[in-house]
Amino acid sequence: MSTKKILIICFGILLLAVIVTYFIFSTEPTASSEGATKKTAMLIDVVKAEQGDFKPVIEATGTVQPVEDVMLSPQVSGQVICRSPEFIPGGFVKKGAVLLQIDPSDFRNTLELRKSDLLQAKTDLNMEMGRQEVAEQDLELAGVDSLSANQRSLVLRQPQLDAIKARVKAAEAAVAQAELELSRTTIRAPFDAHILSQNVTVGSQVTPGDQLGRLVGSEQYWVNLTVPVDKLQWLSFPKSGEEKGSTVQIRNSGWPKDIYRIGYLDKQVGALDDQTRLARVLVRVNDPLAREDTTNIQRELIIGGFVEAEVQAREIENVVRLNRDYLRTNQTVWVNEDGELSIREVEIILTDAKYAYISKGLEQGENIITTNLSVVSEGAKLRTKAPETSSKNNDTQQQNIDE
Repeated sequence: MSTKKILIICFGILLLAVIVTYFIFSTEPTASSEGATKKTAMLIDVVKAEQGDFKPVIEATGTVQPVEDVMLSPQVSGQVICRSPEFIPGGFVKKGAVLLQIDPSDFRNTLELRKSDLLQAKTDLNMEMGRQEVAEQDLELAGVDSLSANQRSLVLRQPQLDAIKARVKAAEAAVAQAELELSRTTIRAPFDAHILSQNVTVGSQVTPGDQLGRLVGSEQYWVNLTVPVDKLQWLSFPKSGEEKGSTVQIRNSGWPKDIYRIGYLDKQVGALDDQTRLARVLVRVNDPLAREDTTNIQRELIIGGFVEAEVQAREIENVVRLNRDYLRTNQTVWVNEDGELSIREVEIILTDAKYAYISKGLEQGENIITTNLSVVSEGAKLRTKAPETSSKNNDTQQQNIDE
């Protein structure tokens, strides 16, 4: 076959291929969109703003400490000859109860000696008074009227009388001191106390300054709380002994959930905590060891124990109370205003563990948005539930899929 015929055949094949390709692309079906995208409002949940007068609850933490706390020490030296059975760790004693008795023998002897010295001084005073009477009679018989005041005092033995009077006063003071030291051999409880430690027993030799035991008052304890400085203005402290401060509920993590102790704000320490830089306040708790509880429900407070407290603050009037979870960044709140998003700046005067108390920016009954939105812009369209037509369309589509 000649070259010319071959070229003609190849050209024909190529032309046929072009025609077929053109035919295929010219008859290809085109895709068409059958639905347009419809912008819908964001679905949200709302709560009503609540306005009124409220009493916030401020949460705080702290430790338990005694109101009265002493380390018992003797004021005289000697041997302990008696110890009260109640003077043991964990024991309770009443004010004035005898705890220890130091051997009083030496002190009784010293007292008798001091009484003897006093008696001798008083006898010398009586004798000197008699000598003065004799001197006055002698001076009258002599009829001397030209003596100076100093000479007359010497003639009448006034210096000797003054000296003996001084000896009498010194002897009386010595007797009082001996009686005081004798009384100090009996060591008594200074107040109604709970014994925390006892370091001495019968036969022990004690001297002033020795630590015999630690006693704490059993009538009242303090709870030392730390609270933010800006919340102090909402707390009430008593101005006299007859008043009570803000009520405080005290809880311990080891107690049942519904068990708590009641205390009252007592003092503001006036110094910040060194580590947390929070203000320190004292809460007074009566009967901290629950000794007067007849129901066996109350729990004892333990010195040094860590506790949680809820302090009842003063009432705040005419504010909107809002759950803190619904606050947004930069102290703003999202409000559904006629189906559109309104970003409100609010003025918060106080927050507690659960609520924020708002004085400006919200009104009673406004719809507060509780849903977290992905797109936040002023005026965005909102809806609180899906339209019924959408629900019907969805049902129709689901039916078509099932078929």
